[in-house]
Amino acid sequence: MHAAPVDLLVEHVRRFNEGMRSGDFAPMIAGFTPDAEMMFEGAPIGPFLGRDAIAEAYDRHPPDDEILLLGEPRLEGDVVESDYAWVAKGTRAGRIILTVRDGAIARLVVTFE
Repeated sequence: MHAAPVDLLVEHVRRFNEGMRSGDFAPMIAGFTPDAEMMFEGAPIGPFLGRDAIAEAYDRHPPDDEILLLGEPRLEGDVVESDYAWVAKGTRAGRIILTVRDGAIARLVVTFE
C-alpha cells in the first residue's frame, strides 16, 4: 500500500528539513519518481525534469532554510497542496503542490508569493 498524498507531503518536508540540517538530500530525492518534474513559480530557476536533474539542482543550488507547513493540507485526487513558510521568517511564503503517483512524488511545484 502506498502512502496517502498528505502523508507524502509531510514526509517530503521532513526529509527536506533533514537535508537542510545534514547537507544530504538523497533521502528526499528518493521520494520522487524517476521521471518526476520539479518547478518553481516566482523564482528564476528550473524546471527540472527527472530525479537525476532534481538531485543535481539541490547539489548546485542548495536551499538555505527549513520549511514549515502552514494550516491543513488541501487534497484533490492525487494532488495535495499546502501553504508554507521559511522557518527563519515564519510568515507565509507560498504554496507547495505535490502530485502523487504510485506512492511517490511525480510533480512538485513550489510557489514564491
